[in-house]
Amino acid sequence: MPKREGKARPYTKALDGGWGWMIVFHFFLVNVFVVGMVKNSAIFFAVFQEEFESTSQQTGWIGSIMASLSIAAGPLVAIIADTYDDKTVSILGAFLITGGFLISSQATSIPFLCVTMGVLPGLGSAFLYQVAVVLISKYFKKRLALSTAISRAGMGLTFLLAPFTKFLIDQYDWTGALIILGAIILNLVPSSMLLRPIHITSNSNSDFKDEGSGLSASGPEAEYGAETSYCNKPQESTIIRDCTVQKPGQSSTSLTDSQNQNKEFNDGPNRNRLLVTTNEQRFEKKSILWSCKQKLSFISLFKNPFFCIITWSLIFSRLAFVVTNLHLVAIARTLGIDMMDASYLLSVAGITESVSQIISGWIADRNWIKKYHYLQFYLIVCSITDLFGPLATTFPLLMTYTIFSAMFSGGYLALIVPVLVDLSAESVTHRFYGFAFFFTGIGTLPGPPIAGWLHDSSQTYAGSFYFSSTCYLLSSVSLFFIPLAERRKKQRLTRRKEDSNQV
Repeated sequence: MPKREGKARPYTKALDGGWGWMIVFHFFLVNVFVVGMVKNSAIFFAVFQEEFESTSQQTGWIGSIMASLSIAAGPLVAIIADTYDDKTVSILGAFLITGGFLISSQATSIPFLCVTMGVLPGLGSAFLYQVAVVLISKYFKKRLALSTAISRAGMGLTFLLAPFTKFLIDQYDWTGALIILGAIILNLVPSSMLLRPIHITSNSNSDFKDEGSGLSASGPEAEYGAETSYCNKPQESTIIRDCTVQKPGQSSTSLTDSQNQNKEFNDGPNRNRLLVTTNEQRFEKKSILWSCKQKLSFISLFKNPFFCIITWSLIFSRLAFVVTNLHLVAIARTLGIDMMDASYLLSVAGITESVSQIISGWIADRNWIKKYHYLQFYLIVCSITDLFGPLATTFPLLMTYTIFSAMFSGGYLALIVPVLVDLSAESVTHRFYGFAFFFTGIGTLPGPPIAGWLHDSSQTYAGSFYFSSTCYLLSSVSLFFIPLAERRKKQRLTRRKEDSNQV
């Protein structure tokens, strides 16, 4: 249903509990089914390759499109979420995944599966995941890392889904397995009904946020934006909002001054000019303001160095994560390992990842050091771990690699949202998140096909391991620029303060 203003309950600070744990529960289920689905695509990867007699590069496009679109569709989710409420968007995502699985059961070729198994579930995953992430970042602050880790631990239930998926394929063939899995995804429809909207208000002018955009005026978006719009919502709904635009280098009109100006107009002869008498006029004014705020928020993101840093890191870390997970079962098959034993690799990886995420989230919430330092450490260790991947030529060695890889990747996965919140000055919105993951998804798209091409050309997955290791290392490089960006931000704020004092 369309989003209604004022429906969300206002709070002055994050709850860090309460109904937020219901959001955690829903996010947990999303990770169980959505992320578990992406991981289980490794099982279908091997099945589709045999069924349609395709190459690794061709089959890799299915999982690549699904994984990429699940995060690249962020801006689309932002637009829809600004129009409709979170429940509606989340339910739509569940139906898209189910529909994609049902249609995929009738697939006759790899290109057909690229649409039905790649595009539709990918879009559905984006709808479900982004709504849950943004909501949980509003409900939690002090416990954000832990709550996110608990939610993401749901992907660890892959240790149940992987053998279950293999069982379904053995009993009902891959077509029947897709139908049953599609029906199971529908469990996310009732859990989506738990998504209760929340609105965090601020008593200070510096934290005043534009209604509908959620971008903080004191965060990096405002600091590096071309223009920042301050809109004052009057007491009477029939009065047009007063809007002033602040450009870099100019002092902004305070909220109190704006209110005084409104009072003078309301008491003076121009009072009638501020009254809106028709719904068409109100709609036109809101449309202009909405368009203004949309453009300003988009421009500010591209001029925000923190946005560029986290986007660079996410692109390469996601690229490495998708490559290793998508080809894990195929790697086991090339070593002569049975399909059921290969599915156990995903099970062990899921359990290890879940435990690692909870521990990592708990440690990060202690705030002993900055969260991005933990993230940087995990990414570097993941890079080192993948260097030893080609040495895993037996089932015990491959299991050892899987455990260590899942341990460290789980550690960094638990920190993505908390670091995103820190770098965006605690103003994670559908736009900031959506655009960061849009570029991440686009960058991730060629990953699995590249890894498949490396295998087809060399007949070994050693190149895929080295490719993944390089991506993890490149992901950690951008985080070294965070201190420099923080110093530049402080210098700009100091100069602005000095300029305002001189005026």
